[in-house]
Amino acid sequence: MIPISDEIRSRGIPVVTYGLIGLNVAVFLVEWLLGPYVDVLLTTFGAVPYYITHPTQYPWAPFTLVTSMFLHAGWTHLIGNMLYLWIFGDNVEDALGKVGYALFYFAAGIAAGLAQVVVAPHSQIPGVGASGAIAGVLAVYLVLYPAAPVRVLVPGFYFMRVARVPALIVLGMWFVIQLFNGFLSLGAATLATGGVAWFAHIGGFVAGLVVGFLVRLARRW
Repeated sequence: MIPISDEIRSRGIPVVTYGLIGLNVAVFLVEWLLGPYVDVLLTTFGAVPYYITHPTQYPWAPFTLVTSMFLHAGWTHLIGNMLYLWIFGDNVEDALGKVGYALFYFAAGIAAGLAQVVVAPHSQIPGVGASGAIAGVLAVYLVLYPAAPVRVLVPGFYFMRVARVPALIVLGMWFVIQLFNGFLSLGAATLATGGVAWFAHIGGFVAGLVVGFLVRLARRW
């Protein structure tokens, strides 16, 4: 299932969400313009677990937990992440407020990066992408709006059709896939040589679950 929209209208203009999307796109254009030299950018500003676990040797490394959120490995990586942020970010921004949402986004991204560092502390592959922070956004949406209808593309034998599915199923299945692949990858070569940072997704999502449930409790008070 590929989500294409939800049915909850935002109460105002989601300027933080739009700003994050714009910044991610702008940084990716810089990557594209660098051409063959982009690897230098990714290695310098991507989150390299080995550098982060050896801060005396690489004192700038902790800051890459933030800078890595705005780097992407390709067009499909960027478009996939921005699609999820576009669909689900506006309602989470409404729920948390603009300042709270911005702070949460960065906190979830940092938690995601640290989760990947914990499972692969010696990896020298730079982790890049906004998916850890966006995973946190998805989790908050799931907790606050579990019954919200989400329009998804469902592949068939010869065509794609659109279906309306509750957010609990769409985002719950997404998280189950991350858990399944994450635990399959434990001890695998992908942790040291690259691939999808499954535990970054898991770490960001767990951070979002915590915040989502805290917001629900606060609303009851």
